[in-house]
Amino acid sequence: MPLRDHFRPPLSHQSSWEEVHGQWPAVIVQKLGKLLPPQYVAAPRVHLGSQAEIDIAAYDRGDYGSDYPSSVGGLATAVWAPAKPTFEFETELADFDEYEVRIYDTQRGRHLVAAIELISPANKDRPESRRQFVAKCAELLRQHVSIVLVDLVTVRDFNLYTEMLEWIGEEREAPNANHQSTYAVSCCWRPRGLKRWLESWNHPLTIGSPLPTLPLWLSDELAIPLDLEASYEQTCRDLRIT
Repeated sequence: MPLRDHFRPPLSHQSSWEEVHGQWPAVIVQKLGKLLPPQYVAAPRVHLGSQAEIDIAAYDRGDYGSDYPSSVGGLATAVWAPAKPTFEFETELADFDEYEVRIYDTQRGRHLVAAIELISPANKDRPESRRQFVAKCAELLRQHVSIVLVDLVTVRDFNLYTEMLEWIGEEREAPNANHQSTYAVSCCWRPRGLKRWLESWNHPLTIGSPLPTLPLWLSDELAIPLDLEASYEQTCRDLRIT
């Protein structure tokens, strides 16, 4: 079955791209469960950038009253006033959507070995969003985590794969390589002798054409087939998208 355009009419009037992005990771996990060796597990993850996650927080306990600053142990404490900032400008934190599947090696304490990233419009809509996404992907590669990027977004004309290559300082692919804005690519750093090489399998995606099967690298020596077409079609069937 062909790839559909989930971001434009007529399909966008019948279903939302968010439904596909939300369901697809779970279907991929089901498909991978039949292929992964026993020591590996796959888990879906969907996190929307509008949801804030706070690891460390400082709380304001309310009105301090007229006696603030207070005294502690008989010693008066004063409010510390920092100097003016050396630089300031108006900005905002970029939303960071995550639609992904993570694969872990349970024999190494649930060590992350691979990640499949479904790119959303929010990952591509602003420069800071794109920088944040490619920085995350580059850091995963540096930690020897293989990644697969799947970009079905037809309404944002940016290629995050090529931006990631620029971010990590790698040269672009051959000048005649296809760098269209919809694609699926598998990337990993693999050893060649005493050095490591960044290897990628890049496939342009075209509306009306099937999706490819990509290598999903679990280690330097082990890869399994990631059949994107099978999981995509199952997702569309589950959502009754024709």
